[in-house]
Amino acid sequence: MDEPSQRDDTMDGAAVTACCTRCDALVESRSQVVNGDGPSDADVLFIGEAPGATEDDTGVPFVGRSGDVLDDELATAGLAREDVRITNCVRCRPPDNRDPHSEELANCRSHLVAEVDSVDPAVIVTLGKVPSEHVLERSVAVTGEAGSVERVSLGGTTRDVVVCLHPAATLYDASQRPAFRETIEQAATMAGADGGQARLGDY
Repeated sequence: MDEPSQRDDTMDGAAVTACCTRCDALVESRSQVVNGDGPSDADVLFIGEAPGATEDDTGVPFVGRSGDVLDDELATAGLAREDVRITNCVRCRPPDNRDPHSEELANCRSHLVAEVDSVDPAVIVTLGKVPSEHVLERSVAVTGEAGSVERVSLGGTTRDVVVCLHPAATLYDASQRPAFRETIEQAATMAGADGGQARLGDY
């Protein structure tokens, strides 16, 4: 996928995205732009799909019930939410919480790439089908591929990307929780969250 030519000048594109008007439907549906949250040099970067109603309200990604699941499993893996960076493929809430359209994902791609480049994480974790397919640029069966690691070029740099279930999947099907937990723990180990060296070669 070719990266859009317009690039962000700030760490997470906040100055650009705050007044972004690339997607008519999203401009109409959002109450605010939801940029990435967390340290500007985090070792682990989580990428979700798009803001929901609570995120649109608060301006913070992954809050509410899904955010609680993610926070709990981060703690289990030895990470605090304050230790990681969390962002979305699309930074404005789609109407009725629908999936973002392909052109909306493409329009927001430069914001995501700029953020990844600036944070320079040791590992990226894609939360759910839409971000996994957007980042990997192929069809992904998330349930079957959870925990798989792929080397992906983003913004000209090759990075380790871990496919993960969306935390909401564990709310609908509790049997998915162990797989979600294991993937978060795997990402934490890859990033050296256990206090040791990052062990990317183990995966």
